[in-house]
Amino acid sequence: MALYRYTAKDKTGKNVTGTSEAIDQRALIDHLRRESLVILSIVEEKEKKKTSFGFKFESRVKLGELVLFSRQLATLIDSGIPLVQGLEILTEQIENKNFKTIVAEVKRDISAGSAFYDALSKHPKAFSTLFVQMVKAGESSGALDSIMDRLAGYLEKTDHLVRKVRSAMVYPAVVTTMAILITLVLMIKVVPVFKSMFQDFGGTLPLPTQILVTISDILIQTFFFWVAGIIIAVFMLKRYFSTEKGSLALDMFKLRMPVFGVLFRKVAVSKFSRTLATLVKSGVPILSALEIVGKTAGNKVIEKAVEKVKIGIREGETISAPLQKSGVFPPLVVRMMAVGEQTGELEKMLTKIADFYDDQVDAAVSGLTSLIEPLVIAFLGIVIGGIVICMFLPIFKISTLIQ
Repeated sequence: MALYRYTAKDKTGKNVTGTSEAIDQRALIDHLRRESLVILSIVEEKEKKKTSFGFKFESRVKLGELVLFSRQLATLIDSGIPLVQGLEILTEQIENKNFKTIVAEVKRDISAGSAFYDALSKHPKAFSTLFVQMVKAGESSGALDSIMDRLAGYLEKTDHLVRKVRSAMVYPAVVTTMAILITLVLMIKVVPVFKSMFQDFGGTLPLPTQILVTISDILIQTFFFWVAGIIIAVFMLKRYFSTEKGSLALDMFKLRMPVFGVLFRKVAVSKFSRTLATLVKSGVPILSALEIVGKTAGNKVIEKAVEKVKIGIREGETISAPLQKSGVFPPLVVRMMAVGEQTGELEKMLTKIADFYDDQVDAAVSGLTSLIEPLVIAFLGIVIGGIVICMFLPIFKISTLIQ
């Protein structure tokens, strides 16, 4: 994704400037044309990092900070406080220095005559396309306070979902890492000490101990080669996964991997449903909403499926038909969406799907935790326990070795 600054004219002939992320310049042109804008110029911007020399750097803002910002701004606007004054109040309360600077810049742009959504679009690292488009819908409909409140609710649920998934992933990752480190310490530092002690006694070592000592010798001799190989492999994989093909392969693996695949699929369906429901309810046109959903899905497989849905809608199909053909979404989701389209309550049905799959994610996380704990304990017992037993087998024969 690249960052572009554009200048265009809207339907009233007013000049509109802003920044937007897009795959390439052609994708941005198509997006701006769908917004009924006449393009005057598009220039790619290079991201600059902030150093001691004063260059600009804009880091991503945490979801929790965006939730608080949206909720407080909605309350202030609902209380009759003007937008600029409300942003000024919030600027004084924000603790994150980077976010404080961003909100101050947004306030200055609005004071200079820019629209709120246009001012937000200049900070894509802080405010996503979904955030900007919902604010735009709120400004157009005159219901900015309710849109901000709805946006805060959406971000809250998204943050809660992310935390649940992290809680399921952190425990096994930490325990496995500790087990690997302990094993390496035993093999590199402890086993050689026992090896020298066994050699002083003389005699023949038991076969398991001989295998363990051999593995320890090989590991010590080739340790730096292993470290270099792992670093190179990680670097090459990172480069590959940053490509379109590699990213698609990684996301496909996530959805199909054992144990965690079910969890990732449920999270993807929940996020898709809630994002689309929030956008539709906020008055964003369905094609624009699907484009935003695809960009914010966080999964290339879902993004490809949404792209097919957009093509199908342009050709006169319903939303549910292309989703069914994609094979990514469960039959329950497709049928519920079909019912929602037929009854004219698509947003309501999408919200029900999201709530249902949020509960499913809760159940999946609980199930994974109860499943992973005994597996991790078994792993530790077999690997580390096996090493300890191999080291102590000769001690059981120490009297024979001494004779």
